[in-house]
Amino acid sequence: MQVLKRYWLIATGTIIAIGVFAAFEFKGQDKPQYFTTKADRGDIREVVEATGTINAVITVQVGSQVSGTISHLYVDFNSRVKKGQVVAQIDPPLFKGALLQARADLANAEANVASAKANLQKAKAADIQAKADYERAVRLTSQKVMSQQQLDLAKAGHDSAVAAVSAADAQVTQAAAQEQQKRAALTVSQTNLDYTTIRAPIDGTVIARNVDVGQTVAASLQAPTLFTIAQDLTKMQVYASTDESDVGMIKKGQVVTFKVDAFPRDTFTGRVSQIRMNATTVQNVVTYNTVIDFDNPELKLFPGMTAYITIPVASASNALRVPNGALRYKPDLKIEEIRALYQKYGLDDNATTSIASDSSGSGVAGKRDRAHAAVPQTSGNDAEQVRTPRFDIAVVWKMHPDQTIEPVKIRTGITDHTVTEVAEVVKGELKQGEELVTGSMTASKASAPGMGAAQRR
Repeated sequence: MQVLKRYWLIATGTIIAIGVFAAFEFKGQDKPQYFTTKADRGDIREVVEATGTINAVITVQVGSQVSGTISHLYVDFNSRVKKGQVVAQIDPPLFKGALLQARADLANAEANVASAKANLQKAKAADIQAKADYERAVRLTSQKVMSQQQLDLAKAGHDSAVAAVSAADAQVTQAAAQEQQKRAALTVSQTNLDYTTIRAPIDGTVIARNVDVGQTVAASLQAPTLFTIAQDLTKMQVYASTDESDVGMIKKGQVVTFKVDAFPRDTFTGRVSQIRMNATTVQNVVTYNTVIDFDNPELKLFPGMTAYITIPVASASNALRVPNGALRYKPDLKIEEIRALYQKYGLDDNATTSIASDSSGSGVAGKRDRAHAAVPQTSGNDAEQVRTPRFDIAVVWKMHPDQTIEPVKIRTGITDHTVTEVAEVVKGELKQGEELVTGSMTASKASAPGMGAAQRR
């Protein structure tokens, strides 16, 4: 019993000692501990990133205007072709038969024309004879040699001959029209026969073949595509889908870099040639096609590859930079304490106080990381990037060696969404190498870097 009682006393004393130690320990940690990052100098590049598809500058789909069975294929995938070169043949017997029939019909029409012309000549001769008989009857009747009845018969015969001439002339015209019709049908039959031979419309490379020998193509509804030919694969384009919020910063002539999955270590260069105004909307997201021209002399890139594009829209050299986490940070203090610090360091204007009292943590400083800070301009032949930042006001918190913090009011320039340029220090002082608070932690709660107290709540 004495031993058990001694053990209980020892355990109770240990628990009390741990409790006292923990109470003093946590009490000492009521003072916040800060996470900091130094302000530094360096280059900043603001870019627009997008994805696109590589395409040939000119791509022609070769189809068939007549229906039939493919009898021969003279080219395949990746074949180089010249303009006018035969690439495929549709079985032509049916079209040859139609051509022979059209020729026969034309010959028949030509014979009908000749016959109609002969009938016209015969009618004209009969008209001359009837006219002579009528004139003779008129003279004899005036001399009382022939009766009036015979004169009337001669006149009727002459009128009939004149009508026969007109009918024969109309038959010649009709036969000539039929001849033209048959000649046009012959031309159509010859054209259809020529269309059975498929020729390349341009110089280029076959990048797609959609038919095989023995396959039947039907051109009754629409022309089927047999081949796809890219004109020149040494000069190609990227069709990049750019967001509507970025398209205003992209200008014609800007130099662009992009990568492809096939060559992850290589970076390719192009130039913006066009921003198409035709918008595409997918799930309420509006994008515009940006066309980028580039050279492909080694034929490394193929049509259809996915390109990951980086378009630099602004840059700054040797700029004073602050981390974006410092722009988003708000101290875990009451609004009155923050206002007191602002007044102490001369930041007691209404705009700054509004930033301090923003309970959402998404004021100008918070929004700065989500907004684009510059609009690009181009000058000269090389489309040099001239930065024209949209100045925003922000407050960062500088930490002194004695662990106290000081608000510094700045104007921000461009950003690469990791660091932001300090375009101007409005209130306070900020130099390279000084510590900026990006987060804080206490015993009861912690602020991750770049998170404010309101955001934690």
